[in-house]
Amino acid sequence: MDILNVEIKAKCLNTDIIREILIARGADYKGVDKQTDTYFQCDNGRLKLRQGNIENSLIFYNRENKAGPKASDIAFSKVNIDTQIKNVLTKAYGVFIQVKKEREIYFIENVKFHIDTLVELGTFIEIEAIDDNGAFTKNELEKQCQFYLDLFKIDSTDLLTNSYSDMLNI
Repeated sequence: MDILNVEIKAKCLNTDIIREILIARGADYKGVDKQTDTYFQCDNGRLKLRQGNIENSLIFYNRENKAGPKASDIAFSKVNIDTQIKNVLTKAYGVFIQVKKEREIYFIENVKFHIDTLVELGTFIEIEAIDDNGAFTKNELEKQCQFYLDLFKIDSTDLLTNSYSDMLNI
């Protein structure tokens, strides 16, 4: 499945306030996912296998490293947790890095919210405006992200440019 995704990632010191806002807006809480993302060596974009107790998928994407809303072109496939895909990908490409996190997952319509905790890095909020069926333009997705950035009062100095894998690989 091909997906157009616009997202932001920011440091988050006010998780309780963000949770309250999400609940007040009727967000669909999916639960806490203990995820391991295995990034594979890849010359073009990023290839990762996500394994968790809620989400399990193989994801390839290209995204700019910049602060604020950024678009990603994503190729996405759900996978079974008991498959040997990790072994195959490791042998084919080699592992670049693993990222382990605890992720709270919420949805409001096509917008997905993550409150992520990484032992090595801290706590973060991700906002992903997702179009998986051609219903939204990139501009509309950017506006959705900006709306929630403003609603959550996320300061521009807290926006991240890089992925967790980049931050851990320093």
